[in-house]
Amino acid sequence: MTSRRPQSKPVPTLEDVAERARVSTATVSRCLNAPQRVSAVTRARVMAAVQELGYAPNFGAQALAARRTNTFGAIIPTMENAIFARGLQAFQEVLTDEGVTLLVASSGYRPAAEEEQIRSLIARGADALLLIGHDRTAESYAMLERRQIPHVVTWAFDPDAPRSSIGFDNRAAMATLTAEVLDRGHRRIAFISAMTNGNDRARLRVEGARSALAARGLDPAAMPLEETEYSFHHGAAAFDRLMRQTPRPTAVLCGNDVLAAGALRQAREMGLDVPGEVSITGFDDIELCEIVTPALTTVHVPHREMGRRAARLLLDMRGGDSAGERVRLEAPIKWRDTLGPAPA
Repeated sequence: MTSRRPQSKPVPTLEDVAERARVSTATVSRCLNAPQRVSAVTRARVMAAVQELGYAPNFGAQALAARRTNTFGAIIPTMENAIFARGLQAFQEVLTDEGVTLLVASSGYRPAAEEEQIRSLIARGADALLLIGHDRTAESYAMLERRQIPHVVTWAFDPDAPRSSIGFDNRAAMATLTAEVLDRGHRRIAFISAMTNGNDRARLRVEGARSALAARGLDPAAMPLEETEYSFHHGAAAFDRLMRQTPRPTAVLCGNDVLAAGALRQAREMGLDVPGEVSITGFDDIELCEIVTPALTTVHVPHREMGRRAARLLLDMRGGDSAGERVRLEAPIKWRDTLGPAPA
């Protein structure tokens, strides 16, 4: 006698869930893809129906039909810099509210690595990309254009760049800070910078300092410049080299706060009073600035605002509601205790 296989239950559909929850199929879809847009009462009823029926939405089929994966990518230069973490957190918060997953890659400041990461994220179906700065290979931009991938450049603003960006003017911000240093009587000014090769933000900050010196009739080429890796140790070592020059600088501008914190530590090791004997400034305004002693005068970078606005812009670009835009944010000086008058 041949045994009969038990009949399998029909797979529950979106329509079954809608009927059980007494709502439209559109409301079920909205509840699953953008739950923040559905009232708590309706959401509870729909999710109860989903659980009772054992409904499993076919997100792969939905993505194929919509030509979307609900995945965005972000490529940052390094995981070690706190400023990118703060901006990315704000970026992800907006995306999460819209049901979008974020994939993050780090290029290590290597354009070839970033190009490969862009290629990989596109291959994985990323709907849009967040990028840091304008410096990258021509092929990277060509790939994005060929595949019509919405993308936005952050942490930099260039009104002449032919692509969407939400950032600030690195050159102008550092020029403003340098002018304040000059106003306090400093003329022997040195600079500790991150590596400028492939890093337009670092390069523009150095250019900003030089432009401020030139505007006061000083020789920008005479400004001592130390380019170094991103770490407290490297900032301290660069400061040590600068302060062994004769005559030594009375003010040291740093291209980021981590280098400035290293410089502050080394000043303390050398028995130098800050700002009595030497002034030190940073750039970024990470939380560290309020912890070091004395507290660091720096440039405030609007990390979280950039992240939030970049997410909203990419969502609009993906949905066809925006062709992109260029937005300049302010990067004001954050006054604390490390900038004083030039010593007599």
